[in-house]
Amino acid sequence: MTIDPPQGHLDGRPVRALARSYPDHHLIPTHRHPRGQLVHAVTGVMELTTATRLWLIPPGRALWVPPNVDHGLRARGRVELRSLYLHPTAIPATAPATPTAVTVSPLLRALLVQAIAIPDSAPLSPRDRHLLALIPWELDWSANPPWSLPTAQSPRLRRLCERILADPADGRTLAAWGHEIGASARTLARLFQTETGMSFHLWRQQARLLLALPRLAAGEAVTQVALDLGYASPGAFAAMFRRCTGTTPRAFFPPVPE
Repeated sequence: MTIDPPQGHLDGRPVRALARSYPDHHLIPTHRHPRGQLVHAVTGVMELTTATRLWLIPPGRALWVPPNVDHGLRARGRVELRSLYLHPTAIPATAPATPTAVTVSPLLRALLVQAIAIPDSAPLSPRDRHLLALIPWELDWSANPPWSLPTAQSPRLRRLCERILADPADGRTLAAWGHEIGASARTLARLFQTETGMSFHLWRQQARLLLALPRLAAGEAVTQVALDLGYASPGAFAAMFRRCTGTTPRAFFPPVPE
């Protein structure tokens, strides 16, 4: 399914900026855009899925989705979303060909606010043209944050991954999972490495981290989140979180200005 942003006076603009609000659990089915899209969550957490990966976009962060990449979206909590749509001629040559996290600098955040405020009922002013032309050059995709999880392709491993995501506190070993799934621990270990590029333990840790993001963003207590995810103590969870993100769970979600 191909979806274009609203048409009208935006047709001739190389950069389109739109603001949207979505309630919790709002689902946008799998689709694609002829333009590249920057998905920026101002508040709430937006889930984005592709054929091979699951992304969670925390508040104040953004994800670049290249043109014609199939993806679906789902709101985790109430989401205030800001989207940029870049015509292929406006996309920098350095843009990645796969979905990639983008650092939202104070300047990029300010440019987004200004771009959304540009009326679509009149031709662009010289000032607005310069403002929109600056945006692609402020995109920084050098960050590599742990907001995504590779998805399994084979039925057995997909079933196992879905079970872990449904109950992340389940601490069974790979051998125990293999007994239930109907495969040896060695086979499952090989499938994890082949299909996700990760070991079973690293994938489960990454899954727990991702599942923590929407709850922490909603203000839930770190202690409760840690215990629900299977950690023996808040300290153990905080240590994992710092190791993966470089900061504490609470510092990861500072207030984000509009």
